[in-house]
Amino acid sequence: MRPVLFILIAALAACRTAAPPPHPLAPLSAAEIRAATALLKPRAAPSARFVLITLDEPPKEIVLRAMPTPRRAFAVLYDPDSNATWEAVASLSEGRIDRLQQVRGAQPIVTGEDSARADQIVRSDPRWRAAIEARGIHDFNNVTIVAWTAGYFALPGTEQGRVVRAIPYYSAGNTRNYFAHPIEGVVAHVNLTTGAILDLLDTGRNVPVPRQPAELGPLFNTPLRLLPAPLSITQSSGPGFRMEDGEVRWQKWRFRFALHPREGLVLYTVGYEDGGRVRPILYRGSLSEMVVPYGDPSGGWFFRNSFDAGELGLGLNATPLRAGVDCPQNCTLYDAVLSDAEGRPAEFPRAIALYERDGGIAWKHEEEARRARDLVLGFVSTVGNYDYGFDWIFHQDGSLEMRVALTGVMAAKAIATGEHDPYSHVVGPNLAAPHHQHFFTFRLDLDVDGPSPNRVIEINTVPVPTGPGNPYGGAFQMVETPLSTESDAQRNLDLSSSRKWIVTNPHERNALGHATGYALLPGENAVPFAQPDSWVRRRAAFLDSHIWVTPYRASEMYAGGDYPNQSRGGDGLRQWTAANRDIHNHDVVLWYTLGITHNPRPEDWPVMPVHAAGFRLVPWGFFARNPAMDLPRE
Repeated sequence: MRPVLFILIAALAACRTAAPPPHPLAPLSAAEIRAATALLKPRAAPSARFVLITLDEPPKEIVLRAMPTPRRAFAVLYDPDSNATWEAVASLSEGRIDRLQQVRGAQPIVTGEDSARADQIVRSDPRWRAAIEARGIHDFNNVTIVAWTAGYFALPGTEQGRVVRAIPYYSAGNTRNYFAHPIEGVVAHVNLTTGAILDLLDTGRNVPVPRQPAELGPLFNTPLRLLPAPLSITQSSGPGFRMEDGEVRWQKWRFRFALHPREGLVLYTVGYEDGGRVRPILYRGSLSEMVVPYGDPSGGWFFRNSFDAGELGLGLNATPLRAGVDCPQNCTLYDAVLSDAEGRPAEFPRAIALYERDGGIAWKHEEEARRARDLVLGFVSTVGNYDYGFDWIFHQDGSLEMRVALTGVMAAKAIATGEHDPYSHVVGPNLAAPHHQHFFTFRLDLDVDGPSPNRVIEINTVPVPTGPGNPYGGAFQMVETPLSTESDAQRNLDLSSSRKWIVTNPHERNALGHATGYALLPGENAVPFAQPDSWVRRRAAFLDSHIWVTPYRASEMYAGGDYPNQSRGGDGLRQWTAANRDIHNHDVVLWYTLGITHNPRPEDWPVMPVHAAGFRLVPWGFFARNPAMDLPRE
């Protein structure tokens, strides 16, 4: 009996200590990344490197049904020796490779290894060295080279190979903000595959290299103002949210999150507790793509239109956050684990912040009022010279807000004393910052009271002509227009009609008998100024409309295509919507682009004050009355 008893006790102990399986949407752990690498590395070329390893998200219907699902990793590999890009899916549960295939013609995210390779090629070129010396710089160690994505312009030599543009900056001594010291007129067009410089721009040798310090530390910005009065943010009982198996629960909200190497912060399974159940609102929300086109047509600037998500990776450039600086003192900080070029786990400490903050007045009439509280989930990505903050803000009234915060150092060019051109604005001695735009395209997989059926309705407010029904000319009305196909749903903002869009569920009704819905309320926006037939517009065709709507497809994730680096265009939303599919009463995805036109000013230098923009998703008939009426008095 003793052996049997021992086995039984051991089995019971194992049952008690065995960890529950991770949620299907939980990000890969360090152990899982190592397991994926162990499976994939023997099948990859010896010179191949990992661009990213991330969760291969299981099918949506399986997640929503809470069905068991195997854990799988998705990886992108790049082999510089053969200039080949590979995609792979590794089943971690089964210990096998489910898919490994070459993606022909694709160039993945530009990485630090590419920058190092470009630096090596450029520094060894005698023409580049002569160009630098002609500007009075003889110690090449005082030059920092920044690799920019090259885009695509049908230029000779760019049809084959991995191509970047190498831009030099003067960085002598203890200079940290070398972006303030551009070596203007020198740009190397580098083929990383062949090791050749395709073209070397060397113009404007008489333009001085700006030398005035533009450091950001306090020693360089004296005299400093007096410190403001102390302001303490404390929660003596701890945070008001709780985390259960990776799910955040706060003030009736429930959601999950992860840091994706390309998209950055991703929201999952957002729902709101109402009437004893959690009502779904958003299955998945993230930044799908962004592009920053510059308006300077000169040889050193025309190509600058980075797709910061698809070409550089927002999550891969996540910045460590500091309580009391990057987020309030009461913030909770979460680490993230991604992968490095060798496929090893790479920890990103303090990458994501979650905190409560005062939300101002929630509602008020006369003496009766309530104070609001917000929950903020955010991260910051430093992409070269710019820093982008992305905050998902949960409000107690059921609205969900996205706030994009732009800061960092503007890309500036050196100019001769007294020089001015219409494409830039002088921001410092011998420095001008070119006009540019920032566009952010969000993929919002809204599941209003469930994934299907959902439909999208456009709302326009229009004036009523003066007549018998409007004798005093003050009447206006709201006109609802259902959008039935993908072409119908390619829409732009219209301030003259206060245009907005609602995703409704016609099978669900509130207490007033109305279909439940959530509306997208735009904020600041812009239209692209690049010509419609320009290469950047072809590659970023998602800029053609502020709003797109597609039927849900798990593979349709990126508005500019899976591999925008050096792409010729025609990918992503433009390609998918060419079929003009039906979107009426389907599981739909709403794509929204917000744009910011940045005309630089001296006050943006040497570092840009935060410029915030965004949008809101607000309940529109989702409830029968203000859901924040149950806020207690404090």
